[in-house]
Amino acid sequence: MKTKQYKVDRIFHALGDPTRRAILEIVSKRPMSSSSLAKPLKISLAAVVQHLKLLEESGLIRTEKLGRTRTCSIEPAGLSLAAEWITERRALWERRLDKLGDLLAESNDE
Repeated sequence: MKTKQYKVDRIFHALGDPTRRAILEIVSKRPMSSSSLAKPLKISLAAVVQHLKLLEESGLIRTEKLGRTRTCSIEPAGLSLAAEWITERRALWERRLDKLGDLLAESNDE
């Protein structure tokens, strides 16, 4: 079983590419076939398929093959995991900054 950190690493690796982020933007609006994705992105179908494979492996999209058509849709759980990781980091830094603010306030009171 993959660890949570490994899953988070895969998600952020996938999100690090502008083409993959563009694919996520498109399929977040509505499911779309892989061949339809190639047109607005102005890349080959083979390139789209490679990006889709990585996005699917990272848990950000899911694909379903019906006949000869592969349809892609967003996988909310993958985005939720990324949001959870960011929220945890933000909470940590907010606590640290609050402590620093308290220390600075104490030193000003003296």
